Amino acid sequence: MLVWIEKQLGRMAWLFSLLGTMSVVVLMTVTVIAVFWRYVLNSPIFGIEDVSTMTLSVVVAAAVAYSAHQNGHVSVNVISLITGRRITRCTDVLARFLSITMIGLATYALFSVGSCGLECGQTTNNITIVHTPFYYILGFSMGSYTLLLLTQLLVGCLHWDGSDPNEAFD
Repeated sequence: MLVWIEKQLGRMAWLFSLLGTMSVVVLMTVTVIAVFWRYVLNSPIFGIEDVSTMTLSVVVAAAVAYSAHQNGHVSVNVISLITGRRITRCTDVLARFLSITMIGLATYALFSVGSCGLECGQTTNNITIVHTPFYYILGFSMGSYTLLLLTQLLVGCLHWDGSDPNEAFD
């Protein structure tokens, strides 16, 4: 069951990477057009910063989800230099539990704050792009990270006496 969940989260990470790739292309195109209009035609495009900012938020959401699945987040394991495997297994559980709690709360906050949208004035400054779909995209990204950490916690507990397949290596 846990292997299937990790596989589905991997597919979701692949979809996020595809979304992030498309967003980078859009962001690059918007930037080139904005620079051309500003410096060649001497006529800046009104609201281009809003479009760039919202596109960049999609890139960040995609990067969080994809990097989580690829174990791309930074981890420093100093405790293993001092103590044995028994202690590091306990600290792994504690660290994953704290990470699940923090990222889970961030996911909850993104969905609860994001649902307010226009009524709460969550829009861009110039052309009033509503933040709601961007909060939801980041919320799904953080939610997939939370589920991945929960799955890794359970897998780590199942492999308590052996090596944890999701543990970062030096």
